[in-house]
Amino acid sequence: MPANPYPSNGWNWHDVLFTGMVRPVETDSSIVVGISGGVDSAVAALRLQASGCVPLGLFMKNWEEDDTDSHCAAEEDLSEAQAVCDFLDITLHTVNFSSEYWDKVFKYFLAEYKVGRTPNPDVLCNSEIKFRSFLDHAMGLGADHIATGHYARVTEDNGIFQLRRSVDDGKDQTYFLHQLNQHQLSHALFPLGDMNKTQVRDLARSCGLPNHDRKDSTGICFIGEHRFREFLARFLPEKDGEIQTPEGEVIGQHKGVIYYTLGQREGLGIGGRAGRQGEPWYVVDKQIADNVLVVVQGHEHPLLFSNHATTTSMHWIGPSPDDFPLRCHAQARHRQPPQPCTVELADNGIHVTYETPQRALTPGQSLVLYQADVCLGGAPIASTGAITPLSLTLSQRERGSPRSQNVTKHSQIGDN
Repeated sequence: MPANPYPSNGWNWHDVLFTGMVRPVETDSSIVVGISGGVDSAVAALRLQASGCVPLGLFMKNWEEDDTDSHCAAEEDLSEAQAVCDFLDITLHTVNFSSEYWDKVFKYFLAEYKVGRTPNPDVLCNSEIKFRSFLDHAMGLGADHIATGHYARVTEDNGIFQLRRSVDDGKDQTYFLHQLNQHQLSHALFPLGDMNKTQVRDLARSCGLPNHDRKDSTGICFIGEHRFREFLARFLPEKDGEIQTPEGEVIGQHKGVIYYTLGQREGLGIGGRAGRQGEPWYVVDKQIADNVLVVVQGHEHPLLFSNHATTTSMHWIGPSPDDFPLRCHAQARHRQPPQPCTVELADNGIHVTYETPQRALTPGQSLVLYQADVCLGGAPIASTGAITPLSLTLSQRERGSPRSQNVTKHSQIGDN
């Protein structure tokens, strides 16, 4: 490290580096930091080191690239991770969790897409790989805690660990961490939870971290540089079918309904239609049994909106609330501001009723609950309820046809 790694440029670096981390730990605690090669995990390690800890680094390989790939992301990531650890003068360990990822994350990902749902593999990757396989491996190395570059916070209240939103709402990642349990949170440290992205970048640059200007990774890790549909077609073959309006008019062809998600606009291949206004088309339903993709025109079309959602399971991070109905907020996708709602128990899951209609609630995506900045937990959406059921858009004659009867099942993708 440079002789003066914490220069002054208007920031109070002492506050940024040494204070504010929600869960201070003893300097003699053994901490293993997940080093991905990105700037966030690098600054997480830097902050722990600056606080007096001597962390170990651990690089996880979670996916085996195709032999035909000309670009190996894992090799590049490992090189960046090693450069960071060399700069900080900490030891870097490596481990391959590709087998665990395939069995616990990717198989689920494919199974969900096959029945028409849209899963979020990052949620399962966190609960099963980064905070289970990684945690177990780190504890085998003698660790008391693991740390990552996630934008989140953990606090403890009367022996109950709480997952809290980051101070940077735009980067908050509690949505992806909502399946963590008490054991996992008790060993988790999030050194960036009280920082925003600008501070992280500025700190990395001012301290001379070698990856300070490296671009953030986006998207699903195992897809990499591939187009999503091309990648998915390797495992779930194309199946040509019709694109229809809710009234049953055929207006195009698709390569497989499973490749699309509700609310999607891009990639439909539908231009202007005679006798119709020029508004864009959006996916409103996927009829898996009939291999029919249903679309509507207009971003604000009523059929794209729902006022409730149901799950068939529910993971509570802490004890389940005692009183229902529960007033709280629900988040149905990353970066969406949590929306006010009422939650009721429904069999083994929950039923959420929103105060205002929500656009493109999607089966398979996570529905995550919050009270203030505390993440209560969540579960995948099983079904939703459109404000205007598709059946109401059909004529009396069409309602009697088998095709129209299938169309009304849009809210329970994969269950027919």
